[in-house]
Amino acid sequence: MGTLQRLGTDTRYVLLGLPLSVAAFTTTVVGVSAGLGSAVAFVGLPLLAATAAASRHLADLERVALPGVLGHPVARPAYTPVPERAGWFRRVMNPLTSGQACMDLLHGIIALPFALVSFVLTVTWWAAAVAGLTFPIYGWVIARIPGAGGHLEWLGLPNTPTMLVIVTTAVGALFALTLVPVVRMAALFKASVAQVMLTRAAYPEPAPARDLAWASAR
Repeated sequence: MGTLQRLGTDTRYVLLGLPLSVAAFTTTVVGVSAGLGSAVAFVGLPLLAATAAASRHLADLERVALPGVLGHPVARPAYTPVPERAGWFRRVMNPLTSGQACMDLLHGIIALPFALVSFVLTVTWWAAAVAGLTFPIYGWVIARIPGAGGHLEWLGLPNTPTMLVIVTTAVGALFALTLVPVVRMAALFKASVAQVMLTRAAYPEPAPARDLAWASAR
């Protein structure tokens, strides 16, 4: 994967990851709170099951995005299937019978701080890089505002429009040069939590028996 393609993939993953994490957090907190609060009346059990099912679908969206960031495929954990002759209550409660359901719900809560930090870091670096590199276009107008270059005096530099444009553009270039590794770090920071809690190692499928027999006969 090329550098620009990698930057685009990581940026897209981080930017779209925050709304997804907010949705997962809200679904988990509201669903679990309502379910536990009304569990005595048995209404809460279907609510908990519905919350677990929603968390599973949100986790699937996260799993779809992970291979592009990690650079390798990931496997979906096994979920307990619904028995063929199960009654309606067993079918409704089936999302709660999988051990992975707890991990999906827990990820919905834990992942939000990681997604928020990654989002802020990525947006900050992109904004500083773009604003700094394009400052020569609009910076001359800002430089005429009284007190706009006050920080230059702190640095011991002359407070002139030209110096303000030069320094701001240089800072933007510094952010641009470090944009790829910083965004990469932010994407991996968020993806690491999802990889641990939502995936399993992807192993190659075993070859069919006839292929093994054909290979051994050669």
